[in-house]
Amino acid sequence: MTDLSVTKTRIIEGVWEGVVLRNGGRNGETPAISVSHLGEPIEGVALDDMDGGWQLRVPIPPHTISEGVQTYLIVDSATHEEVGAFNLIAGQALAHDIRVEVDLLREELDLLKRAFRRHCVETGTDRG
Repeated sequence: MTDLSVTKTRIIEGVWEGVVLRNGGRNGETPAISVSHLGEPIEGVALDDMDGGWQLRVPIPPHTISEGVQTYLIVDSATHEEVGAFNLIAGQALAHDIRVEVDLLREELDLLKRAFRRHCVETGTDRG
């Protein structure tokens, strides 16, 4: 089992950045980290020393960006275990999906409000 964890810090200028920590502090040598998208390795991944851990920089290849959700897996190369992942979400189809979900949630909320009001009227607990 890997003793590494990854925390996202930001995406800037097409580069995903995060912090890699080793459980129990920064002991031992710099870990070997690899990143892949759809099973293909991402080139140019960098892991730099910083206080208490390492800064991970992953250049996002433009050819991997497309409609929908794209997942990038971060792996401890020594143990071949996943230590993290990040997603990019883009496209019109997604915007439509989110609008549909919000509409469904509104309908469910209206249904619950009507049922609650009916319950209050039937039990005489409407206070106002």
